[in-house]
Amino acid sequence: MIVHIIMNAVGATLRRSPARDATAVPFSQRAFPGATTIAFAACAALAIAWGASIWSLWTMSTMSTMGDVPMPGGWNMSMMWAPMCGQKWLRVAASFVGMWIVMMVAMMLPSLAPGLWRYHEVLGRTGARRTVWLTALAGLGYFFVWAVLGVVLFALGSALMEAALRLPALARAVPVAAGVAVMAGGALQCSAWKARYLACCRAAPVAPKIRRGSYAAWHHGIRLGVHCIACCAGLTSALIASGMMDLRAMALVTAALTAERFAPSGARVGRAIGLAVIATGCSMLVLALAGR
Repeated sequence: MIVHIIMNAVGATLRRSPARDATAVPFSQRAFPGATTIAFAACAALAIAWGASIWSLWTMSTMSTMGDVPMPGGWNMSMMWAPMCGQKWLRVAASFVGMWIVMMVAMMLPSLAPGLWRYHEVLGRTGARRTVWLTALAGLGYFFVWAVLGVVLFALGSALMEAALRLPALARAVPVAAGVAVMAGGALQCSAWKARYLACCRAAPVAPKIRRGSYAAWHHGIRLGVHCIACCAGLTSALIASGMMDLRAMALVTAALTAERFAPSGARVGRAIGLAVIATGCSMLVLALAGR
C-alpha cells in the first residue's frame, strides 16, 4: 500500500512538471519513481526483518536468551540501548544508528520523494549540470540530519536506561513517563507550531531560482531535514515512547506522515492524528497507573 502511495505521489508530481519535449520523456523522469520505490522497498524489508527477528526472539526464547532485562514497573529494557557481554559501546551505537537510518528512509521517503523531484526539476530549469547527482546529494543531506538525531537519541536513551538500572524508583516511573510522552507528542501534533512546519514541508519550498553546486544541494537537503524533524517531532516522540521497533506503530506513523503531507486538508488531518495519539497516550497512562 505504501509503495502505491509513493508511486502515486511521485507520478502526480511528474504529471504536473512541464515537459521539455513532448515526444520524449527524460531518462531521469522515467528512472526516478523506480529508484525511489526500490530504496523504500529495500529499507522497509530490512526494518520488517529486524522487527520480525525481535518478535521471534520474544515469542520463542527466554528473556535471558534474547537479552531484554525485566525492570521494576513491569516493563522490559531492550539491550539495543546498552552493550551485552563482550560488546563495545561503539558497536551498539553503530547498530542503533544504522537501524534508525533504515527506519527513517522507509518511513520518510514516501513524503520526501515528490519534494526531491520538484528540486530536480528546478535544477533542470536553471541549466544546472549533474541534476541527478545534486538531487541525490540533497536526499543524503536530508537523511544525514535524521542520522544525527539518531545519535542524539541513542545518547539520551542509553543514559536513561543506565539510570533506570541503578535507580528502581526511576525504573518504576518509566511506563508512566512513556504514556505522558505519547500524550505530549499528540498535543504537539495539534499545535500551531506543528501546523507551521507542516505547511513548509507540504510546500517542499524550492525557490524558482536556486543556487547550483554540491554545497547548495547538501544545504538544501539539510534544510529540508531540519524542517521535517520539527514537523514530525510529535509523532517521532510518540513512536519512540510507545516502542520504536513495533512494526505496527511504524506502519501507522508512516501512513500518518504521508496522509498529512498529501491530503487536501493536511492541517486538519494532522490535528486528527494528534487527537488519536493523545487518546493512545491516555490509555498507556491508565494501564501504567493500574499496574503500579
